[in-house]
Amino acid sequence: MKKTILLLFAVMLQLSVQGQMTLQAYRDSVYAASTEVANSIIKIDQSASVVKKEYAGFLPDVSADGSFTKNFRRDGNGKLWGFSITPTLSQTIYAGGGVRASWRQAKSDYNVSREEAQSIRLDMLYEADYAYWQVSATQLYKAATDHYVDIIRSLYNVVKNRYDEGYVAKGDLLQVEARLSEAEYSQIVMQSECEKALHKFNNLGGWHEPMVVELAQSITDTIPMPQRVSYTEIIEHRPDIQAMAWRVKAAEYGVDVTRASLWPNMYVGVGGSWQTFSPNIKGHTYLDASIMLGVSVPIFHWGERKQAVASAKYDYRMAYNLWEQQRDDVEQEEADGWSALVSSYSQMQSSLRNLDIASENLSISTYSYQEGKATILEVLQAQISWIQIYTNAITARFNYAVAVSEYKHLTATD
Repeated sequence: MKKTILLLFAVMLQLSVQGQMTLQAYRDSVYAASTEVANSIIKIDQSASVVKKEYAGFLPDVSADGSFTKNFRRDGNGKLWGFSITPTLSQTIYAGGGVRASWRQAKSDYNVSREEAQSIRLDMLYEADYAYWQVSATQLYKAATDHYVDIIRSLYNVVKNRYDEGYVAKGDLLQVEARLSEAEYSQIVMQSECEKALHKFNNLGGWHEPMVVELAQSITDTIPMPQRVSYTEIIEHRPDIQAMAWRVKAAEYGVDVTRASLWPNMYVGVGGSWQTFSPNIKGHTYLDASIMLGVSVPIFHWGERKQAVASAKYDYRMAYNLWEQQRDDVEQEEADGWSALVSSYSQMQSSLRNLDIASENLSISTYSYQEGKATILEVLQAQISWIQIYTNAITARFNYAVAVSEYKHLTATD
């Protein structure tokens, strides 16, 4: 039912995808289309069923045995047929704590599946963010190359006119023509990269037909710097760490399950039977009732209990060590993520300042050349500097947007 609702929501998003697509709407679409998400939901339901199954061990069992016999050779005056029906009600009184331990272990596994589903959700959100910002970046790259081609083509037209009038040498014209050819080649390459990013965007969103999408948000928008998260908050919020903590609990209960399987087992039951007399002379039947008290005591199993419990304890110790290692790694992951975030923010600010300088230099060089006060090489150099710094600015904005998403992902604050 949950998956159906998500898919319906994705269809609604698909119908409106021709309009502007917000980041949150795209996240919801990726979440709804993810097979990993669907399987995580199934795993939660499966774990819930296991919990209910294990809880049934606390409840009495009702069973019935029956038989019907048919003889083909008469023995005296007896009938050739007979039957017996025996219903039984039994209840486990003591099983070494195994029933409760199995139930608690199943509940721990259920919590593990829930935390794993949250981990998958965070992974999907980060993947959606990356694809969204990648489309934004490639669109800006393409716009930059298109603008660059226009700038060089405009310069080429000026130089061509001057060459036709005899004011410039052919070498200047050839230099600009070669630069225009290189820019047009880069334009084709960037068009291909833009299409690839869009293909990944559509595939993650669950849209198999190629569609042109207009993003409502861009890496050029102001993306606020997130607040730094403390170690304690990360431990509490990271679902993978919480899942590992529940695995430790499950392994701990697993020790009790293993130990209980080799403890004495006691049960009580009542039953009855409805059957024919034997031999069946007149076809009459009778009812009988019984009460049972059963005890099973393992006496000597060649050290099986000791080794089985030891093996289960090793599983617990390994799970605990992995949990501790995860918690130790969190501090470094957060520090690295925060450093990358601060660094990308500084690089973005620096690139924007450099872009202003490069744009002004390009304008001055172009104007000076038109006035005859600068050479064609100076203009070409200013153009190269502008496109490099412009693409660096786009890259810096993209890296910052991704760093924000990555920090939110590793701190589980999204």
